[in-house]
Formats: sequence, structure tokens, C-alpha cells
Amino acid sequence: MRVTGFDHPIIDAHHHYWDLTQNPHPWLRDLPMIPFRYGDYGPLRGRDFLPADYAALAAGLPILATVTMEGEWDPADPWGEARWISDLAAREGRPAAHVAQAWLDRPDLPAVLEALARLPLVRGVRHKPRSAAAPHLLERGAIGGMGDPRFRAGYAALAAHGLHFELQTPWWHLDEALDLVAAQPEVTLILNHTGLPADRSVAGLAGWRAAMRRLAEAPQALVKLSGLGLPGRPWTLADHQPVIHETIEIFGPGRCIFASNFPVDGLCVGFAELWEGFRQAVADLPRSERIALFHDNAVRAYRLALPLLAG
Repeated sequence: MRVTGFDHPIIDAHHHYWDLTQNPHPWLRDLPMIPFRYGDYGPLRGRDFLPADYAALAAGLPILATVTMEGEWDPADPWGEARWISDLAAREGRPAAHVAQAWLDRPDLPAVLEALARLPLVRGVRHKPRSAAAPHLLERGAIGGMGDPRFRAGYAALAAHGLHFELQTPWWHLDEALDLVAAQPEVTLILNHTGLPADRSVAGLAGWRAAMRRLAEAPQALVKLSGLGLPGRPWTLADHQPVIHETIEIFGPGRCIFASNFPVDGLCVGFAELWEGFRQAVADLPRSERIALFHDNAVRAYRLALPLLAG
């Protein structure tokens, strides 16, 4: 699919690289396979995704820079992925920044953060906290969750290293996230994948919407417009444009960032098709806001050495 109509460059603020012949990603190599929100992720297993693969998908798109996200590397080697990505960037020129793995509730966190902070490419960390499978199963303060005192202490430690936090969790845990940002206002939090609004029923969207509005009260909270796929369904503008528009209305165009989440979102949509969908979803917005969503907000959030386009 050929994408037309972009009149400005793009920064892809969330994608992965992996080399499964060299690197340890247990979820992509080991059995049994883990439960996954898109269902069967077999097509990802046993297949590398490297800069040449990304470049082939992105041909014809005005992607100026990218940000890689940790890909659940073996936690026994907690900064191995960040070192590998840094070496890859030195050879290939991409990514422009990286979000590293760091387990906030582990006793080795101080050493991990010190090592990560010495890597110029690393801007933040991600730790997927323990989450409940449904809103009614939520248990505040659960071990491994955002209410766990060890998790909260680890989150507080990020400020001293100049690192932000990337959060992937279902929307019914966002009140716990709001507690974190209230306690540590100096730490930026970037919510991944639009708060995971997988339940598109009236009740499901109402719960997601209310949780997103509460989190948006924290000015240091941003959100990535990404990871919108639904299991067993092709990616369509009709499905996702309302969620995109509501998210922008809730957080404002200055705190939302488009991103591909590839190759993972390749399970439900083609790369060019995804970016064309994003473009169409916000085609009615002023150009300055579209530039913010596709470029400037990512430049600011990831402290990229690129000029802002809209001021």
C-alpha cells in the first residue's frame, strides 16, 4: 500500500528490534506460549526484526527517526538489550532513542539504573506491572503491581537518573498510575497503547474514558496512540478513529504521540496501512496539531536532537 498525503516528517515513537539467533527473548523462543492480547502471536516467533526489515516496511514513508522499546529480553541479563540496541544504533543510525527494561521491584534496580543511565541512547524504562484480568478482579497493593511499596520505591528512583517511565497496563489500573505520578511529579509517565481499550462495548469504553480522564489530570502524563488492534479483526479506521479522537480530546494534542508498535501490530495491520489510518484519523485537525502528534511531541518526550517543526 502506498501512503500519500503526509506533508511533514514522522517519528515512530515505539517499535522493537530483535535478533532471535543471538538474543534471549523467552516469549518469542520458549514454550509454552504466553497469553497475548492479540491472540496467536506465532508469526512473530522465530523471525528476526532488524533495521533492514523496518526500512523495507517504511519505504515511501517520511519517517525521520524512531524510538525502540524493550522487547521483554531475558531479565537475567537486565541491561543486555540496551547495550545491544546502542551498538545497533551506532552501526545503523537508528534508533534515535531507546526505552530499556528495568524491573522496579527487584533488588538489583539501583545497579541496573546506574548502568542504563550511562548509555546515552536510553531515555526511559519500562516495567509491565502485575495486572488484573478484568476491572472487578483489581486488587490494590498486589505484589508486583503499581501499589507494591517496592514498585513505588523503584519508580521514585528514576528521577535521580533523569529517566522517564513507560507504562503498559489495562485502563482499570490507571488510578494506581495516578498515585505514582502524584507522589513523584518530577518523573514523566508515558502511557503505552492508548490505555489498552480492548473492550469496545459501551460499558468498557465508559470505564476506559473515565480512567483516562483521571490520569490526564496529571500534567506529566503523556499517552501513545498505538497498540489499538483487536483480536480476530482487521485494523479499520471505523474501529479506531473514535478512540484516537477521544484520547486527543482528553489529553490534548500536546500530550499524544503516534507510534507503530511494529512488528507486534503487524499481527493485525500492515505498516503502511497503519500510518495511513493514523493520517486519516486526524486529517481534520490543524496542521500544527498534526505535526505535534506525529513529530514534535516525540522530539520533546525523547529529547531528540531534532528541531521542532511547529514551535
